[in-house]
Amino acid sequence: MPMLDRQGTKLFYTEAGAGGPPLLFVHGWCGDHSHFAPQLEYFARRHRVVAVDRRGHGQSDKPVDDYTIAGFADDLAWTCRELGLHKPVVVVHSMGVIGLELAARHPDVPGALVVLDAPAVPPAPLRQAFEQALVGLRTPAWRDVVRGFADNVAFRPGSDAALKARLIDGMCALPQQVVVASWASFLAHDPAPAVRACRVPLLFVHSSMPSDLDAVRALVPQVVIGQTVGAGHFCQLEAPEQVNGMIERFLADQQVRAAA
Repeated sequence: MPMLDRQGTKLFYTEAGAGGPPLLFVHGWCGDHSHFAPQLEYFARRHRVVAVDRRGHGQSDKPVDDYTIAGFADDLAWTCRELGLHKPVVVVHSMGVIGLELAARHPDVPGALVVLDAPAVPPAPLRQAFEQALVGLRTPAWRDVVRGFADNVAFRPGSDAALKARLIDGMCALPQQVVVASWASFLAHDPAPAVRACRVPLLFVHSSMPSDLDAVRALVPQVVIGQTVGAGHFCQLEAPEQVNGMIERFLADQQVRAAA
C-alpha cells in the first residue's frame, strides 16, 4: 500500500499512467481517493495521475488535529515534491479552497487548478445551513446530521441509490473528530486572500452546489466555467463523461496557449 510518511503521519496515495502534465486529484469533505476512480482510469491513458487520501481520511492516518485548510494545502505541496510531480493540474472536489490555498502558499507547485462543484461565494441561506450542520456534528447524533445534510445538499432525486448509500456510509465511517474539525476549519477559513492571489489557469465546473458564478468571474478573471447536466454534487462520479471531457478540453486549451 503506497504511503508517504510526513513527520510520523502516514499519507496514502495511489498513482497510475505516465505523461504530462501530471494530474493530482484531491477529494472533498469526508471523502477519499476512490471518489475519482473514473478520472484515474480515463486520464491514466495519457497522463501520470495521482489521487490522495488527505490526512484524517481514507487509508491515511487520522491523528487528533485541527485539520486546517492551510495544513491540507501544505500536505499537498509536500506530497507533490516527494513524488516529483512537476506543475501538476490539481483537481479538487467540493473544497476548492484547498486548491486555491495551495496556489497561494506554494505558487511554484500547481500548473493549473480544476475545482469541481465548490460552494463558491455561497448565498446566505446555504452558509447558515453549513453553520447549523456544525452544531449538529458536535453531538452524539452526528452521523444522522451527515446523512441528512448529504441527502439534502449533495444528491438529486434521480441519483443512483447504491452510489449514494456507498458515499454516505463512507462519510459516516470517519472519526467524529475528523468530521467536526475539518468542517469547522472550512467554515472558519477566509478564502478571499487566496482567491485574489490566484494567477494559475482555473477551470470551475459547476454542478448542483449553489454558487455565485458572476462573483467567481469577477474575482478570478481567467476562470473558465463549465456546467454539468443531470448530475448532483458528486458530478465526477455521476457524470464522469461530462467532467472528463471538460477537463480534457481545458488541458488541450492550456497546451495551445503555452505553445502560442
